[in-house]
Amino acid sequence: MKGFLLTRGAQALLVILIMSFVIYSLIGLMPGDPIDQMISADPNMTSADATRLRALYGLDLPIHQRYWNWLSAALSGDLGYSRLFAKPVLEVLLPALKNSVMLLGLALFMSICIAIPIGTLAASKPRSVFDYGVNLFAFAGISIPSFWLALMLIILFSVILGVLPAGGIAQSDAGFWESMKYLILPAATLTIASVGGHARYVRAAMLEVLRQDYIRTARAKGAGAMRVVWRHALRNAMIPVVTIMALDFGTLFSGALITETIYSWPGMGKLIFDSVMGNDCNLALIALLFATTLTLVGSLLADICYAWLDPRITLGVSEQ
Repeated sequence: MKGFLLTRGAQALLVILIMSFVIYSLIGLMPGDPIDQMISADPNMTSADATRLRALYGLDLPIHQRYWNWLSAALSGDLGYSRLFAKPVLEVLLPALKNSVMLLGLALFMSICIAIPIGTLAASKPRSVFDYGVNLFAFAGISIPSFWLALMLIILFSVILGVLPAGGIAQSDAGFWESMKYLILPAATLTIASVGGHARYVRAAMLEVLRQDYIRTARAKGAGAMRVVWRHALRNAMIPVVTIMALDFGTLFSGALITETIYSWPGMGKLIFDSVMGNDCNLALIALLFATTLTLVGSLLADICYAWLDPRITLGVSEQ
């Protein structure tokens, strides 16, 4: 286990290093730079001033030298300042991260809690009315555009019924229930959009497991239908589903741009979009690298879950 963690940690560091250079290069190759935007905002700035500022901030250096300067500063703990917000990067990043984890974490939790039971029951009763209903619900959830669903929920619950706010986020001193009012509609949008896909994965995995020989053996020994499904089949069926959940784990920290934009939710998705469009290199780079890191963490957690779900799976190199 220790060797496995060390190996995966070394691989993760290499991936993060490569991704940092790729992201930095792509942002650096975008047309324009912060000095160009300063020129457009200040008509009195001359070309000599622009040249001096580029030299001062190192923007006149080749891309690899600029990346090395940034990496050296980052390794020493200096992640830089956000040009758009005029604050240190972490002071801008952490509140947006908290909002995204609160929103997408709730949506992912609700999606899993709904998808696993209905997907399992649908697989245990194939070609039944319930199975067809789950398939119809799943395909509808996958097919409906999230922006259209968000607008319909706003019209129904905010405009017509007037029971929930149309967007924004509660004040910092608001109570729990007041804060939840602002969270319900965006969380419901993301849940409906993702639960169909999760239910389909659970159903497909359960159908595959229920055809296995050991399931027929358990039934032949007199195990009840619910015991076979929930105790013998579900644990093995969760192995491919865990992979999907691990990929969704990364989205907790990269945000959901469309939903956050429609509901004016200040999360990571909108922050990354604004930083890229505003040519805020430091903020965009750290935010994207943070999302990459958490995606790698999700992959590691998935591997650990594999070993817990199936004792035959071992972590690390097996002894010959």
